[in-house]
Amino acid sequence: MEPDLFTAAAEERQDKDPASSPLAVRMRPRTLDEVVGQQHLLKPGSPLRRLVGEGASGPAGHSSVILWGPPGTGKTTLAYVVSKATDKRFVELSAITAGVKEVRAVIDGARRASGGYGKDTVLFLDEIHRFSKAQQDSLLPAVENRWVTLIAATTENPYFSVISPLLSRSLLLTLEPLTDDDLRGLLRRALADERGLKEAVTLPEDTEDHVLRIAGGDARRALTALEAAAGAALDKGEAEITLTTLEETVDRAAVKYDRDGDQHYDVASALIKSIRGSDVDAALHYLARMIEAGEDPRFIARRLMISASEDIGLADPNALPTAVAAAQAVAMIGFPEAALTLSHATIALALAPKSNSATTAIGAALEDVRKGLAGPVPAHLRDGHYKGAAKLGHAQGYVYPHDLPEGIANQRYAPEALQEREYYTPTRHGAEARYADAVEWTRKHLGRKRS
Repeated sequence: MEPDLFTAAAEERQDKDPASSPLAVRMRPRTLDEVVGQQHLLKPGSPLRRLVGEGASGPAGHSSVILWGPPGTGKTTLAYVVSKATDKRFVELSAITAGVKEVRAVIDGARRASGGYGKDTVLFLDEIHRFSKAQQDSLLPAVENRWVTLIAATTENPYFSVISPLLSRSLLLTLEPLTDDDLRGLLRRALADERGLKEAVTLPEDTEDHVLRIAGGDARRALTALEAAAGAALDKGEAEITLTTLEETVDRAAVKYDRDGDQHYDVASALIKSIRGSDVDAALHYLARMIEAGEDPRFIARRLMISASEDIGLADPNALPTAVAAAQAVAMIGFPEAALTLSHATIALALAPKSNSATTAIGAALEDVRKGLAGPVPAHLRDGHYKGAAKLGHAQGYVYPHDLPEGIANQRYAPEALQEREYYTPTRHGAEARYADAVEWTRKHLGRKRS
């Protein structure tokens, strides 16, 4: 029989000497009820619960599944739970080391096990995205005929990395990044559990928060950092994992930053003001502080989009598209790669020519409206498409600018009380210089008096 996901010898050693295995291994859930996060995949009757024998009766068979999610979200853990809970034959392959020969050997063994003694086979294939098309093709007959039930794991988008025939024969289950609350519960369980640290040390809140920042949603990384820091604390004879000990252990300083408090707004303010002041180095410093503290990248991207219009505007018309593109990219890729996109946008905005004319223009217009300075829409600009509009004088005398050689008509557009109001005052910074020339020319041809 092919080796299990975790060999019997390794399990026996772990039972005799639990400390011989990493904390992340010791704390692997033994049942689906112990799994942290991913509750959307663990509801009664879900494919994973059917795989371990819960609600699996009836004519419907088990479905093969593809688990897609970031590292450390529980793909291997879920496979491990299935291997422990199911009464089926369980075989593991890694796409890094296995090929078509190994896949065919598993399939042949599965057919013998099924025909010889009625034993179904579950095949866990890790990193399936590393398999070539031909290697993935070799799985199709076994999956289609249910000679094996496939559990495949991938960190890559399966719509690009897994062949369509295999996708159509499997259920795609998407694992979500673990939340801070998910990881916090896991850390506290590891501190207290007999399989874990058995209450040998305590973890203060500030140290716990730094572990969560280091983990970045990765359970394995969180437990590895906790184990290393706990070992360092015990070596010092300390019963508490201090923030200093954790910083020394992981070689990563804790950023003093409260995501829900004043520092959140102070650092964000400093980032925007550094961009406004064209200090690209200071802007990158504050960006790095926000990233390192675990700030939501979408919040940073929103601030950059605001800055692009508030402080740059028409001095660089590409600033806003750059910020919007960054926000869209950040939403698609997340950290850690999103740091590159945010850096790209921050540098572009900091070094762009600056103008707040869009800000002051809408501010002045809003102020007049709020003061009640408005007036009726000129009759020639009103809607003239409905029956009876002409009798009311609507749209009468309107000059269509496209009919004129210069494309501009000397006619009144603003309400009479606002005819001479000028809200937009362009700078001559960067690309806005051409807008300054344009607004001067258009106001002249509109018959405006010079202010």
